[in-house]
Amino acid sequence: MSAPVRVWLNRTYAENVFFIDLLRSAPRPVEVHATHVDPDSPVLAAADFGSLEPDRLSPEAYVEFALEFCARNSIDVFLPRLGQLAISLRRRDFEAIGTALVCPPAAAIAVFASKVDGYAAMAAAGLPVPLWRHVRTADELLAAVEEIEADGSTACLKPATGAGGEGFRVLTREPFTLRRLTGFPDARVQLDQVLAALEADPEPADLLVMPLLEGPEVSVDCLAAPDGRLLTAVGRTKDRRRRAFTTDPRYLEPTRRLVEEFGVGYLSNVQYRHHHGRPVVLDVNTRPSGGLHQLRLCGLNLPWTAVQLALGEHPAVPAALIDTEYTLVSGVQPVLPRQLARGWERAAAATVG
Repeated sequence: MSAPVRVWLNRTYAENVFFIDLLRSAPRPVEVHATHVDPDSPVLAAADFGSLEPDRLSPEAYVEFALEFCARNSIDVFLPRLGQLAISLRRRDFEAIGTALVCPPAAAIAVFASKVDGYAAMAAAGLPVPLWRHVRTADELLAAVEEIEADGSTACLKPATGAGGEGFRVLTREPFTLRRLTGFPDARVQLDQVLAALEADPEPADLLVMPLLEGPEVSVDCLAAPDGRLLTAVGRTKDRRRRAFTTDPRYLEPTRRLVEEFGVGYLSNVQYRHHHGRPVVLDVNTRPSGGLHQLRLCGLNLPWTAVQLALGEHPAVPAALIDTEYTLVSGVQPVLPRQLARGWERAAAATVG
């Protein structure tokens, strides 16, 4: 039996326990390493070797930790989530110790590290983006909201950097009433409260204001060659609990242009919603999406194919079988105490060292 391919996932999302399952379904042996700061992260239990990693390191210090981890564990392929830009900048140092990176070039990551920079770059490239405004002051916020409302839309805001919908709020001019204290909390916030907070804070804000976009959301998972040439892309439509796959050119053609224009190699994800019925890019992730594993339902194992590309192989990518509708349910992942105990020891050693 051939030696296993050692793959490391650092501080990744809980849903990537399914990503690990896909790696294990490869035709060759795969040994999965995972690290996290949360001892209860399901990925630690799902991995062959789960370890705790040191927290609150600078990007440069984290890269040194990662290099040492790869060398000590003879990692063949590293799929970074945390510290992706700093790690990609040191790609040659990882290659020198025999570790290939599954992440785009640093230049592509940097473009989309800030939503403001990403939208500006996409707009300049002629890609479909919604009306967006970068605001730092109360006056800029009010002007942006009035412009969006004049277009017949509701304004929303979010931080210029962030992931997973962090900080997303819908701006409303309605006064706060006791009705807001019934039912479940929502994302609405009073415009006058945000304006007052901006006026009171001496530091400029870093916010993105745009129209509240219409559904359904379409999340396009992409696999590209290391040079950014798109090899395959499949959209996942999200309409309440119902999910389906799509290869509609309205989503896939701008995705191809985006990936190849900016050289977004390996695994990435482009999210779309709609403005006045027209698909527009909502977000670009230079990493695999948490729902990438769902593509196994249409015959694709993109995590393993990406590993093959990183190893210098030329895998065939089958056509996606998209005639499937499905829904999502929760699962259970057991915790393996001995693996976590080893992880505590490794994290402590790394911190002390």
